[in-house]
Amino acid sequence: MTTALSVAAPAHAGPLGLPLAHGVGSRHDLPLSPFYAYAGAFTALLVSFLALGLLWSSSRFRGDLSGRPLPAALQWVADAPVTRTALRLLGAATALVFLLHLLLGPDDPDRNPAPGALYVLLWVGLVPASLLLGPVWRLLNPLRALHALHPPRNPRPLPASLGIRPAAAGLLLFTWLELVAPDNASTTTLLIALGIHTAVQLLGAARHGDRWFAHADPFEVYSSLLARLSPLGRRADGRLVLRSPFHGLDSTPQTPGLVATVCVLLGSTAYDGLSDNPRWITTLQTSSLGPVPTATLGLVAAVALAAACYGLCAGALRLMNPGLTTPLTSFAHSLLPIALGYLVAHYFSLLVTEGLRTVIMAAGTDSAPSPAPPLGPGGLATLQVAAIVTGHVLGVVAAHDRSVRLFPPARAVAGQLPLFVLMIAYTLGGIGLLIA
Repeated sequence: MTTALSVAAPAHAGPLGLPLAHGVGSRHDLPLSPFYAYAGAFTALLVSFLALGLLWSSSRFRGDLSGRPLPAALQWVADAPVTRTALRLLGAATALVFLLHLLLGPDDPDRNPAPGALYVLLWVGLVPASLLLGPVWRLLNPLRALHALHPPRNPRPLPASLGIRPAAAGLLLFTWLELVAPDNASTTTLLIALGIHTAVQLLGAARHGDRWFAHADPFEVYSSLLARLSPLGRRADGRLVLRSPFHGLDSTPQTPGLVATVCVLLGSTAYDGLSDNPRWITTLQTSSLGPVPTATLGLVAAVALAAACYGLCAGALRLMNPGLTTPLTSFAHSLLPIALGYLVAHYFSLLVTEGLRTVIMAAGTDSAPSPAPPLGPGGLATLQVAAIVTGHVLGVVAAHDRSVRLFPPARAVAGQLPLFVLMIAYTLGGIGLLIA
């Protein structure tokens, strides 16, 4: 299956030398009935929407004011300087091993674990790690460790309008590297990408201090957004708590760049699913622009389409609810479960097969074989559809709770109809990529 293909894509490139994407399998891999897949997804969304409209008349999520405090001893250990230092050293040591593999290891992704460490263990592994443990990359980020060696004496404040827009741009560039760039698993390509990323982040931190990473480091922002759905969180008073993921999701800051960041995640994952479609491969082969420019346009178009759909939805919300002054950011948090559903659907098989193979390679085994997929085609198909539908249902719940908080009771249900239509469109599009 495509998701079980080696992440060292250029070594297993297609006829154009383009990397094989991490997309979902094709129709013969996923034994799904299109009718039952679409009907089941639509029914789940419709029932959820109607049930919420009838039974959920007031906001129940309290954001960062909620949560059951964990024992004080556990918080002391989590916040102890020695714990933070140990985690920072662990991240730095892991980054050093990664760099040594790039510098000294063979330029062969079947024998060098560095490409798998980046594209699987970091990019995909951050999903379960952040869901279980919170914003882990903030603690492990080796660039924070480097910056701490020589912090600026008088850092300049970040412009309020900056938000997390730099991280959105960084995520788009990373997904281009992962899905489009030729030779994206070669040591030379990875060293250049690593050098550019390191220079941008350290120069920004030298000017603005360590707050720069929380706004501009794509992996840190990516991990922090996913951690909004973690049962572990922080209350507004700093207390470490257990809480419903919906409360964490509700506390997502309405910062500039949030919509752009989530749309990059949605659009790039959608393009990943499209990129192994035979029709798209034929388009790349026959394009007069060449495969890489065409694939780049395809990736940008997928992100732009995701953003345009949400932008139209926000415009409709504003027309139907003139009192809503921030339609773009008010409901952007409801897109995060959808992005998570896409990530699980597309990358689950990749993580459990290529992730393990990367670890085996890093332990010193050359040409480690890929473990057998944990699920057969039927089981994987079920998991992928369930992940997409569940993500959208969670998005409907989050949007409904925000709607009954912002809109008058008489308009709380009707006022969110554009969002419901958007959820249906995203769901049908996501399932279409599974079975196309």
